[in-house]
Amino acid sequence: MTFPAIDQTKLEAFVAQAVGDLSSAYGGIMISLGNKLGLYKAMAYAGPLSAKELATRTGCAERYVSEWLNAQAAGGYVGYHAASDTYELSPEQALVLANEESPVFIPPAWQVPASMWFDEERTLEAFRTGKGVAWGDHDSRLQCGVAAFYRNGYRASLVPEWLPALEGIVEQLEAGITVADVGCGHGHSTVLMAQAFPRSRFHGFDAHPASIEAARRNATAAGVADRVSFSIARATDYPNQQYGLICFFDCLHDMGDPIAAARYAEQVLAPDGTVMLVEPYAQDKVENNLSVVSRMYYSASTTICCAHAISEGGQLVLGAQAGEARLADVFHKAGFSHFRRAAETPFNLILEARR
Repeated sequence: MTFPAIDQTKLEAFVAQAVGDLSSAYGGIMISLGNKLGLYKAMAYAGPLSAKELATRTGCAERYVSEWLNAQAAGGYVGYHAASDTYELSPEQALVLANEESPVFIPPAWQVPASMWFDEERTLEAFRTGKGVAWGDHDSRLQCGVAAFYRNGYRASLVPEWLPALEGIVEQLEAGITVADVGCGHGHSTVLMAQAFPRSRFHGFDAHPASIEAARRNATAAGVADRVSFSIARATDYPNQQYGLICFFDCLHDMGDPIAAARYAEQVLAPDGTVMLVEPYAQDKVENNLSVVSRMYYSASTTICCAHAISEGGQLVLGAQAGEARLADVFHKAGFSHFRRAAETPFNLILEARR
């Protein structure tokens, strides 16, 4: 076999890229440990700390803390002061790593790749057989990680930005309408809307029983259980209550028949109702989706989103990078004449559909 000539510069650059990715994977485990052990919280706004001081504050063994801190410093996740042999979490780092209410708090997101590794055998079988893997068949870290990752982003944007971008919806919610949150997961989006609009009534639906149980607990903790209900239901069989607003938050692309889900929404929507569709940000062509964020979404789509859609029959497997044009086609086929992009973020498309 004749091998092509190797460009040594390109080889070294690609090896460096691969090692950087490997280092990031190791770093994700360190971030999860730091979150679960309270190491970041103990460092937040505390100024420079030695390994011994941090170990004392958190009740952890100093030798482990010392090595963890060096890994964090090497990755740029904490600052290191050589003169005093101390470590410091900047205010910006604290927003990302220590503040659970911050819209950019990210440690729980590492539970998702942890579940992907745990479920590797299922994914290997799916590749070889073409069969699907249902959402509920994954390791439980998947559901918890996804819910926690999206919660703060929704908290920062859903009520102050995304709902106002829809035509007339805020006024209707303030006056009082019935809302369906389809594929609600742990119910964070449902609860946020219920807190903001006390005159409206909210119903969350999900096919995953454990998620519905978590959603009910979240509603009780937030004090809105009297205005929110959560039920086990699929996207094509939840009760018809002529909803003024039907929401699909980051879930339509996971469904085995998204056209059927959109068509059912059209049937149970009030005459002047609106569908709010929130989907992962994507352009319409692969060549325009070759980015760090798209890499993350395509990877999750490979093992989670497409796998679940296939498990439901896979009439149309959109994937997590469907793009606006394919999503618009789904809703036009379902009977909607109006479809537009209402807003966007680096991570999401916010789309509006009406009859």
